[in-house]
Amino acid sequence: MTYNPNPIDTSNVKLTSEILELTEILAKNVHEIWAENRMKEGWVYGPRRNDSKKENPCIVPYKDLPESEKEYDRKAAMQTIKTIVALGFNIEKSEKYEC
Repeated sequence: MTYNPNPIDTSNVKLTSEILELTEILAKNVHEIWAENRMKEGWVYGPRRNDSKKENPCIVPYKDLPESEKEYDRKAAMQTIKTIVALGFNIEKSEKYEC
């Protein structure tokens, strides 16, 4: 099987500083959802990933993740935001929620 990824081009998308701040909030939330789902499946913290014991060293609060894991979540969040903008949507902050 030959697979050639073809993501939406976001190279020309420029984001405001306010929208850039959203990246970290989304990255943290992505981690929280991931951890919550793993824990519902019976996974727990472990010093090394062990699939048979359902242990993972990343089942910790976002602030305690290694920087490499945070960066993975940040990149995913950033590309999601850029894709939304590239597709023609606008992102606006309402006054209902303070970051």
